[in-house]
Amino acid sequence: MNDRARDAQAVLRKGLIVSCQAEEGSPFNGPQFIAAFAKAAELGGAVAVRVRDPENVKAVAAVTRLPIIGLTKGTFPSGAVLITPAIDDAVRLVKSGASIVALDATARRRPDGRTGVEFLRALRSAVDCPLLADCSEVGEGLAAEGEGADFIATTLSGYVDPSVPPPAEPDFEFIRRLTARTATPVIAEGRIWSPGQARQAVACGAYAVCVGTAISRPVDIIRRFAREV
Repeated sequence: MNDRARDAQAVLRKGLIVSCQAEEGSPFNGPQFIAAFAKAAELGGAVAVRVRDPENVKAVAAVTRLPIIGLTKGTFPSGAVLITPAIDDAVRLVKSGASIVALDATARRRPDGRTGVEFLRALRSAVDCPLLADCSEVGEGLAAEGEGADFIATTLSGYVDPSVPPPAEPDFEFIRRLTARTATPVIAEGRIWSPGQARQAVACGAYAVCVGTAISRPVDIIRRFAREV
């Protein structure tokens, strides 16, 4: 582990990471709005932000000193979302101000034929920054640890098969099982909608908690209220 990874781990410990992203078609899908979400996250006490695409990373870096977890998105042949498809994507994210790069570290084959762990191995020598491995199950997390991932996130639990709807609740069992078997910091992410669920994730062993939709996607928040009404 290098000094940058140690510094990042110290900052993120037992903190809230806010994923500042907007879906296609959202009125908030623009760098100025993403930057505003990130600034609000900083004012609210977040320890880091997770941001998609170099132009958004650059806008966020201009308004906040929080660490930025950068990523891009593509697709697998199945149509499922692929986090940070290419080495060049990671390089552009770092040049734009990302201090950590997130990537899909699942066992699925990428369009270039590599698994997530094989891509992680290649990325390790291409960028000089901590890497966050987004995983869907324990075996993937342990494999990512073996390749030197600085953080492991539960982001992709329930999302690897686009034909199967994801569950409604966070995968607390995944958090418990993974944290029991790895010394690498585990970031709980995925379907965390309440402070209580965030607290439960930490109780299950999470090093930090990342929340996105429940904080920074007003359209989805409004839909939840509208359904109840």
